[in-house]
Amino acid sequence: MVTQADAVPLFKPARLDSECLRFIRAVPGLAGIRNAGITLSSPQEVDSEKIASDLKGNTLRVYWYVLNAGGKVVGVREVQRALGFSSPTLALYHLDKLKELGLVAKDSGEYRLVKEVKVDILKQFMKVGRVFVPRFAAYGALFTGLLAYFLYFILSQGAWDNVLAFFGIFFGGAGSGIFWFETVKTWRQRP
Repeated sequence: MVTQADAVPLFKPARLDSECLRFIRAVPGLAGIRNAGITLSSPQEVDSEKIASDLKGNTLRVYWYVLNAGGKVVGVREVQRALGFSSPTLALYHLDKLKELGLVAKDSGEYRLVKEVKVDILKQFMKVGRVFVPRFAAYGALFTGLLAYFLYFILSQGAWDNVLAFFGIFFGGAGSGIFWFETVKTWRQRP
């Protein structure tokens, strides 16, 4: 005899959008589904998942270019020339794709940024003024500053023979080096 603990579920828990939820609530015969391990996605989650799935490759490169434009409008030919596309039609296709995702708006033939999103590699960058910088750069700068201060302190005190000085220099230098290495690696991966 198979007990409920031994039973294999017929389906895996799923995520449904708000339209499916309304349907399940409206049909009385589907009341048993309500407690079957189904979680509901908000419209924002569905939108962000769609943006994350569509924002790849050349579309991501075009979005990065519009993002770095600093609030200025960009034209189709400008995007084509800047990104080295073979034709303006390709740039127009990706700009229209961004428009469908709600990330840019079209004003008299030119496009401007209306929504900033952080997906995939863009999560590794932060905006400092008008420039996007890898997040690891802040940690690299912090560790480098602390190491420089520690070296200054050791030089002024003449405590080179201390074992703690060796460990401070070693771990400060290693941490600084690792963060700067990750900064360069992330910078090379930018769209």
